[in-house]
Amino acid sequence: MYHNGNHSAPFRSGGDVPHWAPTRKPHVMPKSPESNPNVIRHYLGIDTGGTFTDFVLLRDGALTSHKVPSTPDAPDRAIWQGIRDLELMDIVRQGHLTIIHGTTVATNAVLEASGARTAYITNEGLADVLRIGRQTRRQLYDLTPAVPHHPFEGHPALEVPCRLTANGEWLTRLSETDIEQLKLRLASLDVESVAINLVFSYLDPSEEERIESALCDQYFVSRSSFVLPATGEFERGVATWINAWIGPLIESYMSSIATAVQPSNITIMQSSGLTISASQAGARAVNLLLSGPAGGIAAAALLARQTNRSRMLTFDMGGTSTDVSLVDGSPALIARGQISGLPIHVPMTDIHTIGAGGGSVAHVDGGGLLRVGPRSAGAVPGPACYGRGGQEPAVTDAHAFLGRLMAERFFGGQMPLDMAANRIAIQRLADQLGIPPHDVAQGIIDIANEHMVAALKVISIERGYDPRDFILTSFGGAGGLHVCEVAELLGMSRILIPRDAGVLSAYGMLATAPGREMIRTREQQLDDVTDETLHSWFKELEETASHELSRETDDTLVFRRGLDLRYVGQTHTLEVAYRGDLLDSAERFQEQHRQRFGHRLERPVELCDLRINARARRSPLDAATVSPKRHQTARADPSIPNKGRITTTAVILNGHEMTVPVFTYDEAKQLEGHNGPLLIADKHTTVLVRPEWSLSGDEHGHLHLKRHEA
Repeated sequence: MYHNGNHSAPFRSGGDVPHWAPTRKPHVMPKSPESNPNVIRHYLGIDTGGTFTDFVLLRDGALTSHKVPSTPDAPDRAIWQGIRDLELMDIVRQGHLTIIHGTTVATNAVLEASGARTAYITNEGLADVLRIGRQTRRQLYDLTPAVPHHPFEGHPALEVPCRLTANGEWLTRLSETDIEQLKLRLASLDVESVAINLVFSYLDPSEEERIESALCDQYFVSRSSFVLPATGEFERGVATWINAWIGPLIESYMSSIATAVQPSNITIMQSSGLTISASQAGARAVNLLLSGPAGGIAAAALLARQTNRSRMLTFDMGGTSTDVSLVDGSPALIARGQISGLPIHVPMTDIHTIGAGGGSVAHVDGGGLLRVGPRSAGAVPGPACYGRGGQEPAVTDAHAFLGRLMAERFFGGQMPLDMAANRIAIQRLADQLGIPPHDVAQGIIDIANEHMVAALKVISIERGYDPRDFILTSFGGAGGLHVCEVAELLGMSRILIPRDAGVLSAYGMLATAPGREMIRTREQQLDDVTDETLHSWFKELEETASHELSRETDDTLVFRRGLDLRYVGQTHTLEVAYRGDLLDSAERFQEQHRQRFGHRLERPVELCDLRINARARRSPLDAATVSPKRHQTARADPSIPNKGRITTTAVILNGHEMTVPVFTYDEAKQLEGHNGPLLIADKHTTVLVRPEWSLSGDEHGHLHLKRHEA
C-alpha cells in the first residue's frame, strides 16, 4: 500500500490547517532525534554521483572526508560501504547519526523512464493536455520536426465530470457515484500510482482532496494542489504526473534506507538546496531532481560568506557530468527548469548541467571527427586507466596519458592507475584518427574544456553578466585539472579551490537545513494589491510550511518572501524579493527586467505568484563548533616547502614535456605567492596550476589562484 506521506500535525505556531493542506489519514511519526538535547549528534553528508559516492562526516567538531566508487545498480550499497569505512556502525545503532543525503535516484528514474505505471485524472475534455503540451518547437526553423516521445505514452488518462471556473466558482461537482465509478475504472487498469490535476485547483482543491481521500488506501496519490498550486494546467500536470510516476520508487528507496539506519535519522537534499525528511520525500519526489548538485551550491554559498566573495561562477566537474551555476550574493533559484525536454516548474537551484565529466568517453564519429561525451564510462567499467575492463578512453585517460595524474597517488593511493590499459586506449583512438597519441589526449581535453566554457557562458554572458567580474570556484574530483584553462578561455583572472574540493557537494549537505519552497498563485495587477493583503497571504503560506516542518526540526524557522511579477500581457515572470514594500518590489522587478532583457517597459506590473522560502535557522555546520585545527593554514616561507625532498613528475603542457613539483593539499597551502606549473595531488582531487598562475592559501584552508598580469 502506498500513501503520499502528507501527514497532519498541529502547527507549532497554532491555528488550523490551511484549506489547501493535504488531507490524510492520521499517521503517527516518531519525533526527530534532533529534539533530544542530551544526544551528541554526528552528521554525515552523502552525495551519490554517477561515478563516486562522497562522504563528509562532522564529528566532535572535526570534519572527515571519504569517497567510494558508486554502485548504480544499488546506490545504498555504496552508502553502506562508506559508513563501514568510516567506522560508524555503532553510532548508527545508537541512533546518534543524522544523514543528509543527495541522491540521483529521482533524476535517473526520469532519464531512464523507470517510474511506476501511473493514471492521470483530470476534467472532462482535458485528457490530452499532457500530450499536446504548449505546441512549441525546439528548433524554430526545422520544417520536419520529430514527434517528441514523452513518458506519458502508454499510461492511462481518465476524465471526471467536474469543473471550476477561473473565478473559483463551481459549475459541476463530483457525486459519490462519480467517485465510485472512478475507483472501478482504476481497478481494471493495473496502475500503481495516480496523478490528479483538475483545472484551477489552486483556487479550490476540495474536489482533488475528495478524490485523493477515496484512493489513498490503494494507490500512491499526488494531487496538483499540493505538488504545484500554480497557474498553467500543462506545467502543473507535468509536475504532478512526474511526482506520481517516480514517487513510489523514491518512497521505497527512502523507506529502505531509513529503516536500515534506525534509530538514526536520514534527510534528503531537495533541488532548492533545503532538506526534507525521508518520510516526506515521496510526497515531493519531483522536488528531488537536482538533489545532488544542489549540495555543491549550498557549499558555494558558505564559501562566499567565508571568503567575502559574493560573486562566483561555480564549476563542479565530477566523473559523469559537469554542473555550473552563478552566485551573485546568493545562489539563484529558478521556477522553470527542464529535464528530458519536460518543463519542471518547481523551485530548484539554477544549475546548468552538461554531459562532460572525467568519465566522458572520447570517440570518432561517422565523419571522422573526435567527439567527447555525453556518454560516460561511469563507475563500472570506468575509464580505461581504472583497470576495470574499460577499453574506451575517457577524459581522465587523457590527463593520465599527459602525466597530469599521479598513478600511485590516485584516490589516495587506494586505486592505482593502470597505465598500460591507458596507453592502449589512447593509442587505439590515435590509430583511428591517424595523429600522434599526445595530440589525441590534448584534443580530448580541449574539447571537454570548450563544452564547459559554453556551459559557463550560458549562465553568465547570455544572462547579461561578464565572467571577468566573478571568481571561478572549482570543485568535484576532476575540476582542478581543467580550471585554469577554463578560466583563461573566459578571460577570468581569479580562481578559488575549496578545501575538500573533491567532495564539496557532500560538504554542502552539512551546510543546509530542513526547509520548504512554497508557491501560491494570486493573479492581480500590482496596483490593486496592498501590503496588508500581501502580508495575510504570506502568513497562510508560512503556516503551511510550518505545518510540514513541525516534525523535522525544533529550530526557529526563518522565512524569506518573494513575488513572481511580470508586465501585463507577458507570459513569463521574474521573482523579486518582497520586504514589506510593494513599490520597492516593483522597482526591483523593473531593474531585474532591464538586467535580463536590456530594457524596461512603460506598462503596469502584474502579480502572478507568491513564494516563500522557509528553513530552519541553523544548519549542522552552523550549530557545531568546528575545530580551528581543521582549517588551520600555515604561513611559511614562500619558497617550496621540503625543497630537498620535493616530489616531481613529467607533465606535458602546451605540447612540451616539463618537470613539475607535486604537493599534497596541506603542503600547497604554504606556497604563498608561488608560481606554477605545479600539481596538487590530494586524496580526492588533483589540481593542475598552469605556468601563468600563482597560488596562495587562506585561513579557512582554501586555495586561491591568481593569473599573472599580461
